[in-house]
Amino acid sequence: MARKIPFFKNWVPEWLVKIILFAMTLPGIIIFFLPLSNVNAAAGYYGCEPADIQFSVALFYAGYVGFYCLERRFFSFLAAKEYFLLFTTLQILASLICYYTHEVYILFPVRFIQGMLFAGNVNLSLTLIFTRLSSERAREISFSVFFGILICAMPFNNLITADLIDSYNFNIIYKTAIFSYVPGLFFLTFAMTNYRTDTRFHLYKLDWQSFIVYSTILVLIGYITIYGQEYYWLEDPRILISIIGILLLSIMSVIRQRAIKRPYIDLRVFRFRNFKVGLLLLFIMYICRFASGITNNYFISELHFDPFYISYINIFNLAGLVAGVIIACCMVLQKKGIRYIWIPGFLMLLLFHGLMYYSFDVQADEFNYYIPLFLQGLGVGLIMVPTIIFIISSVPASIGPSAAATALAVRYFGFCASIALINYFELFEKSRHYNAFQDHLTAVDPAVKDFLHKQTVRLTGKGMLEDHAAKAAHKLMIGKINMQDHVRFAMDYYEMMVWLLSASLLLIIVLPYVNRTALYLKSRRLSPA
Repeated sequence: MARKIPFFKNWVPEWLVKIILFAMTLPGIIIFFLPLSNVNAAAGYYGCEPADIQFSVALFYAGYVGFYCLERRFFSFLAAKEYFLLFTTLQILASLICYYTHEVYILFPVRFIQGMLFAGNVNLSLTLIFTRLSSERAREISFSVFFGILICAMPFNNLITADLIDSYNFNIIYKTAIFSYVPGLFFLTFAMTNYRTDTRFHLYKLDWQSFIVYSTILVLIGYITIYGQEYYWLEDPRILISIIGILLLSIMSVIRQRAIKRPYIDLRVFRFRNFKVGLLLLFIMYICRFASGITNNYFISELHFDPFYISYINIFNLAGLVAGVIIACCMVLQKKGIRYIWIPGFLMLLLFHGLMYYSFDVQADEFNYYIPLFLQGLGVGLIMVPTIIFIISSVPASIGPSAAATALAVRYFGFCASIALINYFELFEKSRHYNAFQDHLTAVDPAVKDFLHKQTVRLTGKGMLEDHAAKAAHKLMIGKINMQDHVRFAMDYYEMMVWLLSASLLLIIVLPYVNRTALYLKSRRLSPA
């Protein structure tokens, strides 16, 4: 039976409270990965490069991660109602700025602020839900629902925004987000009380120094991983200075955390072996999770699917995510060992990458990808929630919030690392295969001569002059080579993921102590990351 805490007035039904609290996080989750729903449309709207759009998502993520630990001080200072109204109003104003701006350099700081506000909104919603749940079963279900919504954000965004972006300008999504905040804002105004659980702590000794240092490190990591390949890594002074800055700030941050009485992130969490194992597997899962972006690029570049059609194909991925989260939640509630959850989850990801390796081709039918996309979603859904609960459960409850904050940071690092790996291997592998094709394809090659002759005849038959037709035939052949380069890059990258996932499965099988951590949430006051 849920313990009644009077954050809400007596006339408000319990079920409505939970629905509204979860609903208040939805606009923020949609805005989170919104630019990635159609990178080309976003880049065209702001007049920037696709890398800038990726960086805008990294800035949102960095704001979320950096502000997570500081946010609890504001929650202690303000009553829940004041806190909700303030942060929701600021989210609406930030979305309004994004709606009206066309400049990417205005978008960047606003996206970081949106990430900070998202941290406050999410943490308060989940804190209010957790304090109303007395049973461990209900807390873990709520935990699973939140993370289920979070990992479904990308395919869900693609589904609901594809038609809007195709029919209107890209910024229409921010206008939609503004209106989606309004019903919850009015409900909270009339339904919430001014009740506070603790004594009001004033905002003195606010550790804003740690927040600035930590957030700067996160932003620089995002900058390096996204722009590093474009700027040729250490050959560019901007990347070199950023790496030096990260090293110096990291040393400064570690020294500071060890010296102060109340550290921003308690470094004692790294003393626990299972905690570090959980972080490693979570990092690997996030690298493999965002490799699915290569599949979507393949659908666009090689199979020429439009974004609207891709959003429907990804329904299978969405279904897999939902099924995986539900199955994982049931297994956690049944106290299954973490090994029996991780092995099927990583096996599903291994099958996805293995099937896709053999499915990449310059011509294919879309139904070949339904099962692989479902398996990818199923694997991510199985791994995500149990791994985070495992990480938090691996440390004492007193430092659980630091464990949750560290898990959140590792998810950010996994997101950035996946972008860096894809950018690097795309350029490296495509160049390698292009050079290999050049070594084998010559003007005297019978296959080349036959292709050029057929294309020239076809083009001249349609009315093109013979000289122009010959040049166009050469361009068509180069286009075919580029298409093969992209397919070969995708195959090579997915082969690398297969080896990485195989090593992960071997690690899970051989580690004898991973099942010794009981999967349960120890604290009713924990605000999960």
